[in-house]
Amino acid sequence: MAITVPRRQLFIGGQWTEPLRRQTLPVVNPATEDIIGYIPAATSEDVELAVEAARKALTRNKGNDWSKASGAVRARYLRAIAAKVTERKSELANLEAIDCGKPLDEAAWDMDDVAGCFEYYADLAEGLDAKQKAPLSLPLDTFKGYVLKEPIGVVGLITPWNYPLLMAVWKVAPALAAGCTAILKPSELASVTCLELADICREVGLPPGVLNILTGLGTEAGAPLASHPHVDKIVFTGSTATGSNIMTSAAKLVKPVSLELGGKSPIIVFDDVEIDKAVEWTMFGCFWTNGQICSATSRLLVHEKIADEFLDKLVKWTKNIKISDPFEEGCRLGPVVSKGQYERVVKFVSNARKEGATVLCGGARPGHFKKGYFVEPAIISNVTTSMEIWRDEVFGPVLCVKTFSTEDEAIQLANDSQYGLAGAVLSNDLERCDRVSKFTNPEHCVFRHSRRVLCGSTVLSHVSVKLHGVEPNAVVLAVN
Repeated sequence: MAITVPRRQLFIGGQWTEPLRRQTLPVVNPATEDIIGYIPAATSEDVELAVEAARKALTRNKGNDWSKASGAVRARYLRAIAAKVTERKSELANLEAIDCGKPLDEAAWDMDDVAGCFEYYADLAEGLDAKQKAPLSLPLDTFKGYVLKEPIGVVGLITPWNYPLLMAVWKVAPALAAGCTAILKPSELASVTCLELADICREVGLPPGVLNILTGLGTEAGAPLASHPHVDKIVFTGSTATGSNIMTSAAKLVKPVSLELGGKSPIIVFDDVEIDKAVEWTMFGCFWTNGQICSATSRLLVHEKIADEFLDKLVKWTKNIKISDPFEEGCRLGPVVSKGQYERVVKFVSNARKEGATVLCGGARPGHFKKGYFVEPAIISNVTTSMEIWRDEVFGPVLCVKTFSTEDEAIQLANDSQYGLAGAVLSNDLERCDRVSKFTNPEHCVFRHSRRVLCGSTVLSHVSVKLHGVEPNAVVLAVN
């Protein structure tokens, strides 16, 4: 199937805009290593134009066009965008798969979630109307007060490549729902569908400058956006190092940030589980989207009583995962996103072997592929807590394994990490699931956002969702 990558420009002020330096970056299909198109490469000069457009959109017509419009008005635009995403689902899924290597089925499911995200935040936007001017209880009858919820202003949104459109929309939709205007800078490794979001915004008539989209390198476009004095908030998902730089830059301007960074999350499997189901959940937790998920449960802690049987099945089933071109029917693992990511994953496996760990399977290019950034999912045992494979995030299909004998030991191992993004407990004892999950949140963790999954006879999940960009302001009015 021939898929044409549309040739787009930057999206600034509601218009396609050529980068001032006229630079581009290649779009590489990770399954073939072929260049299949080009994206515009923004630089600091383009960031200036985008910030100016966003600030104009924020205050146009005294804000009545967007920031001070009712939530119901903004919701109509969000629902129109959702409808267009659904209408173009097949096209968007194809572009996502060819751009980042995600299996086509996964990409299609992501598009459903993209539309659903816009619908969800449309509901929240409407809900803001009823909350405006909520009265405050004051000790003196001579004063009256109320709470007014206002958008924080212009927000910069810097997003990753593993869920290119979906993670962008997780930031775009709440920002727009709150009445903010935004500049989106997607990852240079997967930007194609984000540029198509710009086209959809043009189609539905989103007011110019409300959403601006700049593609390009992080150093050339992302850094100037994060440090811009007229950007009121930065939201970022990506690496720890970049997140630290963004926080440092924001601190100089006393600018709020929201960060979701890396993870090295544990999955704890007790000896009372139904082994087949637990193996399936373990594979899903680490190998979905090729392990390129910040919350991937890439450290398996399995009770010593069931470890041998569990690992035998885990290795057998992992070897049967279908690794293929993302467009091939039944594909469950496509390529990792880029040559650099491929080399990183393979090096992690090689280093683990050099440090004395045992590679039970995977960690190299499948024999039936001569090119493409494909990596067989790896399972690594005989791991010590000092090894690189235990301590560092791979961001690829690599699972390291340790056994435990007691609940306290499992908790200690789970917390032996600088990360605290996510975790999972598998047991038929739901009280134990709840108890262990409460203690597997290390005080020294780098990241405050955590996601817990408790698995017994059913799967219970808790995922926090916030409406980023709304700042409540207490307005007190003196009355006679």
